[in-house]
Amino acid sequence: MLYIIRHGKTDWNEEFRLQGRTDIPLNEDGRSMAREAAKKYSGIHFDVCYCSPLSRARETASILLENRNVPIITDSRLLEMCFGEFEGTKDCFLHPDWAIYRFFKDTENYVAEKGAESLEELFSRTGDFLNTVVKKDLEDGKDVLIVGHGAMNNSIISRVRGIPVKDFWTIAIPNCELIELGDSVGDFNPMEKSA
Repeated sequence: MLYIIRHGKTDWNEEFRLQGRTDIPLNEDGRSMAREAAKKYSGIHFDVCYCSPLSRARETASILLENRNVPIITDSRLLEMCFGEFEGTKDCFLHPDWAIYRFFKDTENYVAEKGAESLEELFSRTGDFLNTVVKKDLEDGKDVLIVGHGAMNNSIISRVRGIPVKDFWTIAIPNCELIELGDSVGDFNPMEKSA
C-alpha cells in the first residue's frame, strides 16, 4: 500500500510565505502535529519511508516513525517544487500579475519564470521516482510512506489518482494528514492534455 503525508507546520506556513526549496524547519506547532500524527497512525504498517531531504519533511518523518523500525530514505526527487525568486514572498494570491499566482489559480496555464521549476519538471522527477522506486516496492508487497510537501505531494497524488493538471489544487492536504493512495501507481500522466 502507498501512503503520503505532508510535513508539519513551519513559521512560513503560518505567515503564508512560499517555501519551495527554502529549508524552513518545523516550528513547535509542527512538531506537535507530527507527534499527534504518530499516535493517530500508530496502527498503520510501513515497511519503508521515502522522504524529501528538506528538514521540515525529515523531522516530520523522524517524529512520525520514532520507536518504529522503519528506514527513512531521503530522495532529491521528493524536494518541494522550486519557486525561484518567489520563495519567501507573502500572500501571492494578492498579486494576479505574478506568474506564481497562475500556478495556484490557473495551474493548467502556468509558465515558470524567475528561476522557478515548471510543472513538466515537477511531474518528470516525481514520476521517475514512482516508476523506478515505488512501483517495485508495491509489486514486492511493501507498505510505502512518502513524506513530502504540498505541491510535490499533489503531483504524486495527481498521477496515482488520474487527476488532470487543471484540477491540481482540488487536492487539499492538511499538514500531517495521511492519505492512502492504493497498491499501484499506474502510468497516468497529468500533463497530457485531453483532445
